[in-house]
Amino acid sequence: MPTTLDSMNAEEVCAEVIYRELQLLDPEVRRQPDLVRALIHPEFVEFGASGRIWNAESIVETFASEQTPNEVTATNLLAILLDPGTALLTFRTDSAERACLRSSVWVRSGDDKWLLRFHQGTIIPK
Repeated sequence: MPTTLDSMNAEEVCAEVIYRELQLLDPEVRRQPDLVRALIHPEFVEFGASGRIWNAESIVETFASEQTPNEVTATNLLAILLDPGTALLTFRTDSAERACLRSSVWVRSGDDKWLLRFHQGTIIPK
C-alpha cells in the first residue's frame, strides 16, 4: 500500500488507515511490540471501552502480554479525511464478550506514515 500523501488521494488514504487499523486487531501483529509501535503515534491515547485510559507504552505492553487474544470482527468501517494530515475512522467490533462502537484518529507523521493518535471504544448492547 502507498504511504505518501503526495501519491495518495482521499480514497487511498482512507484505505490505508483501514488497513492499518485492521493490523492492530490482528493477534500476530499485537504480539510484536515493534509492529504495534510502528502503527501508533508516540503520544497515542485511548479511552478504552473498559473505562481505562491507555498510552502508547501501556497498550504495547498489554497487547504483547495477551495470552489468548479475543477474536474480534470489525464491520462498518468508514474512514474520512478531515484534512491532508488527519483521518477519522469509525467502525464496530464484535467479540465473544462484547460489541463496541469505535473511533480512531489517524495522523500523518513526518515520514509520511499514518499513525494512530487517538482511539475510543464504547460498549453497546449485542
